[in-house]
Amino acid sequence: MSSTPNGQWYPPEWPARVRALAHGELTPAAPRRAATVLLLRDTDTGGPAVHMLRRRASMAFAGGAYAYPGGSVDPRDERPVAWAGPSRAEWAGRLGFGTADEAAAQAVVCAAVRETFEEAGVLLAGSSAGTVVADTTAEDWEADRAALVARELSFADFLDRRGLVLRSDLLGAWARWITPEFEPRRYDTWFFVAALPEGQRTRNASTEADRTVWIRPAEAAAGYDRGELLMMPPTISTLRGLEAYGTAAAALAAAGDRDLTPVLARAELKDDGIVLSWPGHEEFTKHIAPGAEPVSRGAAPVPPTNSGEPTA
Repeated sequence: MSSTPNGQWYPPEWPARVRALAHGELTPAAPRRAATVLLLRDTDTGGPAVHMLRRRASMAFAGGAYAYPGGSVDPRDERPVAWAGPSRAEWAGRLGFGTADEAAAQAVVCAAVRETFEEAGVLLAGSSAGTVVADTTAEDWEADRAALVARELSFADFLDRRGLVLRSDLLGAWARWITPEFEPRRYDTWFFVAALPEGQRTRNASTEADRTVWIRPAEAAAGYDRGELLMMPPTISTLRGLEAYGTAAAALAAAGDRDLTPVLARAELKDDGIVLSWPGHEEFTKHIAPGAEPVSRGAAPVPPTNSGEPTA
């Protein structure tokens, strides 16, 4: 493990919570299903850029950390919608539900598309199975987006009212991570990749973020390695996974071969200290000596926006 501090998100209350869990004093919360999207766009040089947002420092969960648009599944995401791309049964198999649980798979895919629209203003849907909405910036679109955020409008009703088909074929399942058992807010999160549709543009539409940026994965990872950009393990892991691909299309094509085995942290008490590890991701392993307290990090600086369109 490197002795140089990096940008790994590490709450100061974790050691106490780990010990409480080990001693039977803490009951793990049930994780909520969630989805997040690594939205990509090609650049002139250096491969694709990814859209990231910085969570407000005041947020109870991962404040100040860089992340992607995403959020929890809404139970109404299971409602029938016009659908294009792989069948719900195919998605159920791919996402680990078993082909019989089509409703759960649809809900996760719908959450990915809905949250991307809610937090970035980008909609992976079209008037037919072969089209995509070209512009979502008009006032009526913004009114619908706000109604979705407020849960005054279900995603199924939104699509139906506008005569839109959800384009599940524009998504590629990339990874799955589950929040550690000692965290009070837990999520079972599927990570997807998608290319920014032609004609659409991102904006900071999230009340949970104070900055958004387009940045190449290698640049973001370098900022993390220098300790300048704060990220949770799933974020930096998925960023590193993108570095090998020269285009958004190449990353999408590779998604079908990605391993979606859930990644769940392990915590062990050893010699009165703590060892935190994420199986298969050794770079995140932490050895916490007895009595050692981690440093709480504040909001991270904004990374350079040298890969294209300025963001809000």
